[in-house]
Amino acid sequence: MTRLATRDLTLGYGGEPVVRDLTLAIPDGRVTVVVGPNACGKSTLLRGLARLLRPRSGAVLLDGRPIHEQPTRTVARALALLPQHPVAPDGVTVAELVARGRHPHQGLWRRHTAHDAEAVERALAETGTTALADTPVVELSGGQRQRVWIAMALAQETDLLLLDEPTTYLDLTHQLEMLDLVAALDAERGTTVVMVLHDLGLAARYADHLVAMRGGVVAAQGAPADVLTEELVRDVFALDARVIADPESGTPLVVPRCSPHRPSWTASDPRSGRSRHTTGWSPRATGNERVSAWSTGREARKGSTCPPPSRE
Repeated sequence: MTRLATRDLTLGYGGEPVVRDLTLAIPDGRVTVVVGPNACGKSTLLRGLARLLRPRSGAVLLDGRPIHEQPTRTVARALALLPQHPVAPDGVTVAELVARGRHPHQGLWRRHTAHDAEAVERALAETGTTALADTPVVELSGGQRQRVWIAMALAQETDLLLLDEPTTYLDLTHQLEMLDLVAALDAERGTTVVMVLHDLGLAARYADHLVAMRGGVVAAQGAPADVLTEELVRDVFALDARVIADPESGTPLVVPRCSPHRPSWTASDPRSGRSRHTTGWSPRATGNERVSAWSTGREARKGSTCPPPSRE
């Protein structure tokens, strides 16, 4: 039996159900990543797992018992959640916000202990936010704010960590750093992680267990290499793509097939007279050059690697 699971779970917000009759066991001590198209129920499932949304039917089970029948403090000591759009109280500093992660471990008078201070310092250090400790949260950039919220979740020191799109607002470097941190928590602490991601390449790279959702149900689950196939990408995401091995990690990498609406042409370079391959954009081109390259490319149809747009 896994610590966190669902049994015939149905969730919704007043209209039609968003998650339907879903039975799922979250592997202990592993990283589970939930993927799927927009509005398929990913975030709703995470809210249900965190006891923020009461089931219409079925149950979320924590240690074999329905999570809604357990005391709030008991649940908070076992499970931490970073929602998609958290809101900080006005005027709170970074250190004060992160310290709120210790509330489930404190008594009635919420006395701050040495262990609480150590947990906060460790969470700040692990997320690279120590230098921001005295900064008001309202003054942070979106990426900094996201790392601070994750620090608060880490300070809670739970065995279960739920993250709804934790890479939101982060540039690519900080996305990788954050996911490396999550992987380290799993490897070093044995933390069970469930997170929602949109980037299929990152999901496959960091997941031990991949869950693909469509229309409020699980379309497939298992090891990323078994789940992320061309057929699944087409059926779940309505995307025609190749799935190849990531040259760096060996995990599945989704490469969308060339669209006729984004043609790639061979055009003549007016400066050298030589033919050149262009998709209308070059990182070293000026804005006018990029527009010119695109216009020129659309006129030069010989050598196209993608079919030209339909004129019908």
